[in-house]
Amino acid sequence: MTTLLTSVASSRQAPVLTPGQAPSARAAAAGEIRRLALYGSVVVSFLAASAAPTPLYQHYNAVWHGTALTTTTAFASYAGAVLIGLLVLGELSNHVGRRPVLLAAIAAQAVSVTLLATAGSFTPLFAARIIQGIATGAALGTLGASMIDVHRVGGTILNVAAPGVGTGTGALVAGLLVGYLPWPTHLVYLVLLVVIVAQGFGIARQPETAPRSPGLLASLRPQIAVPAAARAPFLAAAPVIFASWALPGFYASLGPALTRELAHSQSVALGGVALFLVAGMASLASVVFRNLATDRIMVFGIAMLAAGAVGAAGAITAGSVTGYLVATAVAGVGFGSSLQGGVRTVTPLASPEQRPGLLSAVFVVSYAGLGIPAVIAGFLVSRGHDLRHVAVGYLLALLLLAGAAAVSLARTASRRG
Repeated sequence: MTTLLTSVASSRQAPVLTPGQAPSARAAAAGEIRRLALYGSVVVSFLAASAAPTPLYQHYNAVWHGTALTTTTAFASYAGAVLIGLLVLGELSNHVGRRPVLLAAIAAQAVSVTLLATAGSFTPLFAARIIQGIATGAALGTLGASMIDVHRVGGTILNVAAPGVGTGTGALVAGLLVGYLPWPTHLVYLVLLVVIVAQGFGIARQPETAPRSPGLLASLRPQIAVPAAARAPFLAAAPVIFASWALPGFYASLGPALTRELAHSQSVALGGVALFLVAGMASLASVVFRNLATDRIMVFGIAMLAAGAVGAAGAITAGSVTGYLVATAVAGVGFGSSLQGGVRTVTPLASPEQRPGLLSAVFVVSYAGLGIPAVIAGFLVSRGHDLRHVAVGYLLALLLLAGAAAVSLARTASRRG
C-alpha cells in the first residue's frame, strides 16, 4: 500500500491514441502497457513476499518455541525496515537511475526470500524480514515513480491498486500453498524466488525512464518536515493515518491466529483470508473512489473504518467468524479510503521542494501505526492475556483514533471556513 503515498508525484501525460494514428504510435503505446505491467507486477511480487510469512507465524511459534510477541516483533521489524528504506533510499533513483535501484532491490529481495525458505530459527527470519523491508522501501518509491514516468494516469492507478493486490494475494496464496501442498515452509518462497528472478531479467532489459541528477549524498539524509501551511491539516489527519495503517498491522500479526480461533480450525489456509480482505478491499476502494472530493472521501473512509472496527469487535465477542470477515471487508474499504483522503489532505499544501519532507512525515506516522500497536498487542498476548480480549481492545483503540481524527478534521475545516 505504500506506493499510494508516492502517486502524488507528477510526470508527463502520455498521449491518447485515436484509430487514425500511425502504427508506430500504437506500437509505442503497446510498449508502455508492457512496461507498466512489468513494474506493476514487481510491486505485486514485493508486497506478496512481505505477506507470505503471515499464515506461517503460528507454525514458526510452535516449531521454534516463539510467542505472539516474537511474531509481532518480526512483523514490526519489517515495517521499521521499510520505513528506513523509504526515508534513506526513497530518492536514490533520481540520482543513480531507476534501473540500478530496482535491480539492487530485486537482488536483496531474492536474498531475503532465500533466507525465509531455508530458515531454521527466528534469527534468519528476523534477518530476512529486515533485508526484505529495506529492499521493499527502496523499490516501492522507485517503482511508483517509474510507472508514472511511463504513463501518468495509468501509473497513478497502478500505484494505488497494485500494493493491495500484492499484499492480499500474497497472504491468501501463501495460506493455500502452505495448507494444501507439500513443503509448507519452503514452496511459497521458492515460487516467489522464481518470479522475482524472472522480473529481474525483465527490469534489466528496460530503458532508463528518468535522467540522473546531482545531489546523491544529500538525498540519503532523511528530510522529515511539515511546512507551516500543512501543519494543522497534518495534525488533524495524523490520527486517521495512524489508525488506517494499524489495521493491516493487526491482520498481518494477530489476524491469522484470531481467524483460526473463531473458525474453530487449525487450517493454515485460513491464516491469510482476513489480510486478503483488508488489502483487497482497500485497493478496490482506492481505485473506485479516487476521483471523490478529498473531504468526502476522508469522511467516508473514517466512517467505514469505524464501522468495520465496531463490527469486527462485536463479531469477535460473539464468536462469529462470518461477521468478523464481513466487518473486515468493511474496514478494508475504510482503510483504503481514509488513507487516500489523509494523504490528499496534506500533500497539496506543500510546494514541490517541501513535499519530500512532508511525505517522510506521513511515512513515519504510517509505519508507526503499522508496527507499534501490533507489538503492544503481541506483548499482551504473550503475557497471558486472552487473544480475543486483546483484539477487541485493539479495534476499539482504532475506533477512538478514528473519532479523534473526525473531531480534529471538523475543527480544522471550521477554522478554514
